[in-house]
Amino acid sequence: VILVSANKLTRYIEPCQLTEDFGGSLTYDHMDWLNKRLVFEKFTKESTSLLDELALINNGSDKGNQQEKERSVDLNFLPSVDPETVLQTGHELLSELQQRRFNGSDGGVSWSPMDDELLAQPQVMKLLDSLREQYTRYQEVCRQRSKRTQLEEIQQKVMQVVNWLEGPGSEQLRAQWGIGDSIRASQALQQKHEEIESQHSEWFAVYVELNQQIAALLNAGDEEDLVELKSLQQQLSDVCYRQASQLEFRQNLLQAALEFHGVAQDLSQQLDGLLGMLCVDVAPADGASIQQTLKLLEEKLKSVGLQGLREKGQGLLDQISNQASWAYGKDVTIENKENVDHIQGVMEDMQLRKQRQSLTVHNPYYTQKGLCEDMVDVRRLKMLQMVQLFKCEEDAAQAVEWLSELLDALLKTHIRLGDDAQETKVLLEKHRKFVDVAQSTYDYGRQLLQATVVLCQSLRCTSRSSGDTLPRLNRVWKQFTIASEERVHRLEMAIAFHSNAEKILQDCPEEPEAINDEEQFDEIEAVGKSLLDRLTVPVVYPDGTEQYFGSPSDMASTAEHIRDRMKLVLVTSLSFRTFSTIIAFQ
Repeated sequence: VILVSANKLTRYIEPCQLTEDFGGSLTYDHMDWLNKRLVFEKFTKESTSLLDELALINNGSDKGNQQEKERSVDLNFLPSVDPETVLQTGHELLSELQQRRFNGSDGGVSWSPMDDELLAQPQVMKLLDSLREQYTRYQEVCRQRSKRTQLEEIQQKVMQVVNWLEGPGSEQLRAQWGIGDSIRASQALQQKHEEIESQHSEWFAVYVELNQQIAALLNAGDEEDLVELKSLQQQLSDVCYRQASQLEFRQNLLQAALEFHGVAQDLSQQLDGLLGMLCVDVAPADGASIQQTLKLLEEKLKSVGLQGLREKGQGLLDQISNQASWAYGKDVTIENKENVDHIQGVMEDMQLRKQRQSLTVHNPYYTQKGLCEDMVDVRRLKMLQMVQLFKCEEDAAQAVEWLSELLDALLKTHIRLGDDAQETKVLLEKHRKFVDVAQSTYDYGRQLLQATVVLCQSLRCTSRSSGDTLPRLNRVWKQFTIASEERVHRLEMAIAFHSNAEKILQDCPEEPEAINDEEQFDEIEAVGKSLLDRLTVPVVYPDGTEQYFGSPSDMASTAEHIRDRMKLVLVTSLSFRTFSTIIAFQ
């Protein structure tokens, strides 16, 4: 060590190597150099420490899974400084070192860097290269760690979904096997199932989100993660689809049970209505109302068909038979047997109610006595008998009207006695046929009234024919019989009159001696007068009423014709008598 004064430094050091403070010409800013040195030393310290930390983290990530678990604390250790900041500082420092001037020199005069600065440049470059390499590895480690963390989170969520669906979710469905014994019970089960579905929907929403995350990882993941991701995705999908299928199956089963109970209840109400209709006695009012009631009975009987119930029941039984495949190892034989027995019991009970047996049905739908088709047949027969009863009464009343019309026609139109014997005989023959028609009408009415008596006895109701129709029929027939007999008597007298008159008129020109007997003329005259007298006599009915044939003018015309006939006979007979007397005198 040489101790010298400041003015003697030039003896040992060139002036160009000394600053102005020591009388030299060297351009040097000590504060700038100091700042650069501090920055360099700080960068060197931070980078060295950061390299150690990154090496520790990176080397730890290269070990096996077991070692990763053991060194989880180291792997989760973060660098004490930000690698990006250190790298940025190093790049700025290297840029300054590579310049030929310091930014802080006063005059801006160029100068050569110091030796230590020249030596610092490769050191900074080496540290930067090491930092970039380690930081790149660190970024990959972080990316792998983030991916592993995300994968673990997904795996944890998947297991949460799977465990709930296979645990509490499956237990909820295992506890729901009944179908209810009525509409209300089925609706309560359906509401409970909707609550279960609501709980499942929350987990299904998680499944959808997880499935999207897994799909994104599969598209961007490494080959080493593909197998694990696909396995998680497959496991999650299998459990969710199986649970969703079981929920849908349960929903369909409850819907089928609800429809079955609805059809059973409607059918039971229809059977109850039909039974109530059969239990109410039908009071005969008129044929139209009975026909309407019979039509309503036929419609009700037609509406209580069992085909719809059988179809719904068989469909429900088929679904129940497939229920064992969703049992998850649970023995559902007992539950299924109860459901099957209930369905078959409802169908059998309905069948018995509609057919022949009568029994008390123990079912929530009905408590009345069983209904049998024989009751419907009896009611139908009774109503048909009522219809026939009213029809017989209507036809019997119509027969009375016809007979009354025949009587009216007999008295008003059957008044002619004929112009000669032949015509009168024709009228008599027509009258007998007319009487036959009236007889058939009367017999028809009697038969109908007899049928009403039999029907009333069968229906156990008061005889209706003896009240009005039968007396009217007998009264009209009696009147017709009296009038008919009077008509026959008049026609027979007219035939006798015309026959005798025609005989005299025919015999006078040919055999004058045959008319000499005056008794013949007296007989004709007596018959004619009797006939004329009969025309003025009314028909007297049993009740004292009187009725004439035709109008007075009709009777006068007929009487005039008979008188003219009698005059002709008398004139003819007198003429031949006078002629015969003259011949005899000569």
